[in-house]
Amino acid sequence: MMRRIFILCLFAVLLIVGACAAPQEQKAVDGVTSGTKYFLYGAWGNSSSDIFAGGFNGTILHYDGNNWITMTSGITNAIYDIWGSSSSDVLAVGSGGIILHYDGKAWGAMTGGTKYKHNLYGIWGSSSSDVFAVGSGGTIIHYDGKAWEDMVSGTTNALHYIWGSNSSNVFAVGIGGTILHYDGKTWGTMTSDTINDLYGIWGNDSSDVFAVGNNGTILHYDGNTWGDMTSDTTNDLYCIWGSSPSDVFAVGFNGTILQYVDDTWSTMTSGTTSALYYIWGSSSSDVLAVGSSGTILHYDGNAWGVTTSRTNE
Repeated sequence: MMRRIFILCLFAVLLIVGACAAPQEQKAVDGVTSGTKYFLYGAWGNSSSDIFAGGFNGTILHYDGNNWITMTSGITNAIYDIWGSSSSDVLAVGSGGIILHYDGKAWGAMTGGTKYKHNLYGIWGSSSSDVFAVGSGGTIIHYDGKAWEDMVSGTTNALHYIWGSNSSNVFAVGIGGTILHYDGKTWGTMTSDTINDLYGIWGNDSSDVFAVGNNGTILHYDGNTWGDMTSDTTNDLYCIWGSSPSDVFAVGFNGTILQYVDDTWSTMTSGTTSALYYIWGSSSSDVLAVGSSGTILHYDGNAWGVTTSRTNE
């Protein structure tokens, strides 16, 4: 994220300024302290003390349980999403079709399957030898542990995110309400009542899946149909994640954080007006949200607060 096209447009001016300015340490944004000024778009962790976050200008941060420290990515491409199977097998995708791999020691570039260097906005896998990435132009590529290959998506719409419960039950969402499903053999189109752009998807299992998007859109899939949910906001929602079917979080524009508990979505106090692009957690009391201008928030089960990073730039 900026693994998503809408962010490229919305914050183009800010990104140009950021690209020209020198990195700064301990930049405060709406009271949130971070070790980088660059937008952060994606995050993934192997545990609560082993977390990666990626963003603009090739930024990759790592949290070791005590500090956030800048890693050397070797690129200036925006990194939109991160996923891994272990602490020594982590993948990052981004602009221009870039794919990076971390082996526990260093990040290195991989040869991707996307023929036209489409931006890659989302990545998810069921294992180290079964990984999917999605992006602009309806791009879907698959990694079998040896090589990345293009898949037939059946659409030219940009796909913003991907998630699955297993290798034969995978969902991808994108612009214009696009929802695709992979059954282990082919990708097919699913229908819903929304035409709003969809930016994030997450599920507890194959019959309990949530998708979020423009204007506070939240959809739920029960294994048969997609239905609209009341979201308690009209702000764009960019990402969704949960620790269980009854404890789900969504984040978005203007510091929006929603929590789903007891079949109801309610607004949480984030303490920031920064856009929040991604959310990930290791448990219901250890949740991380990242966003614009280096924003990093942490939820301990009671309240959202600042998490501080430092750079080695």
